[in-house]
Amino acid sequence: MKLRHVSRALALVALIGTAHIASASIQTIDRIVAVVNKSAITQQELDARISSIQKNMASQQITPPSPSVLKQQVLDRMILELVQVQYADQIGIRIDDSQLERAIGRMAEQNKMSLPQFRETLAKQGTSWKSFREDIRREITLSRLREREIDNRIVIGDSEIDEYLKLNHGKEQQEFRLAHILIPLPENASPEQIAAKRTRALAAVKEIESGKDFASIAAVYSSAPDATSGGNLGWRAAGSLPPAFTQLLEKLKPGEITDLVRSPGGFHIVKLLEKRSQEQKTIVEQTHARHILIRTNELVSENDARQRLNQLVDRLKNGSKFEELARLYSDDGSASKGGDLGWLTPGETVPEFESAMNALKPNETSGVIQSPFGLHIIQVLERRSKDMTVERERFRVRNELKQRKSEEQFEDWIRQQRDRAFVDLRLKDE
Repeated sequence: MKLRHVSRALALVALIGTAHIASASIQTIDRIVAVVNKSAITQQELDARISSIQKNMASQQITPPSPSVLKQQVLDRMILELVQVQYADQIGIRIDDSQLERAIGRMAEQNKMSLPQFRETLAKQGTSWKSFREDIRREITLSRLREREIDNRIVIGDSEIDEYLKLNHGKEQQEFRLAHILIPLPENASPEQIAAKRTRALAAVKEIESGKDFASIAAVYSSAPDATSGGNLGWRAAGSLPPAFTQLLEKLKPGEITDLVRSPGGFHIVKLLEKRSQEQKTIVEQTHARHILIRTNELVSENDARQRLNQLVDRLKNGSKFEELARLYSDDGSASKGGDLGWLTPGETVPEFESAMNALKPNETSGVIQSPFGLHIIQVLERRSKDMTVERERFRVRNELKQRKSEEQFEDWIRQQRDRAFVDLRLKDE
């Protein structure tokens, strides 16, 4: 059984070789293939990552590059990750075991398994539980780092949204399914470096034009993190892409590639796989609800909170007014309003709350429901359908513009971090 929502970086058990010195047999534990600042990447770690990526490429029927090219690509990616992990540690971003366990628990739930079943399935796939945990810890760390250093610092003002809507008024809003190849440039690249990278990018274009599979060429030439997945970017809204790319893509038919595109980060080759129109009119069903929340903490256990809410459920059944109980007992900011949350749009609350709320009919009250915030009693007052086209359009544009800025800034930020790091490559050492 294959798992969904599992890290692309699952580590597998590596082989340990043996060496013979002066007639004595000594087991070779490992060797260092790269030093990054004060940390090291070992041959065992590199082999494990390569093995995982080879399995992933085989499952997607992507022809891998030569072993030497793949080894260098994977090592480059591991160096970038380690640079980020080191920086995250310096600024105090750490994922403790309790946070990690909650994340893995959610992954098990998403795969419709208990935690023991999830662990057993990973073992059958040859995945070390210890390595898996550390891979997930690393990916959460990298995600938090990007949020802190890039995403949380990007502000999209209303004037930017107004300008985008004005420029695109009357145009059909499109989405593109894309694959790409990135030939990166170092910061402050010399003319010679730029010329060499351009030559490499043009060589990739020539191979694609000769009829070779784009995904396989991406695996050989691209330095993007998705290279070993054939450069697949998935569906991207037009607004989330730089205007220079969008203008080129609008002229292409599915299956065609762009000309070579230069950005501050390097040279890009983009293939249009599919395109589609974004739905313009958005009608959503909103729910008017209220709730009573008891938060759990060091003083209030889950059992205590559940008992207190069960007592309130009994009082509601015996005629007590919901709003009065909410004012007296709810730990939420809505308590002063009788627990009233107003009109809620899908996606506005956490999944556990929304699922329980959606199961209720108007004027119906739930039992005790658990969410990441604590334990709740939910009451649905009424429902309505509302045209959210204008609101959703502005929300969509805001997210697309933020995504575009985030990717541009992250590309520049990660290049700077890599250039500042001390890296000693020992891959060819024997």
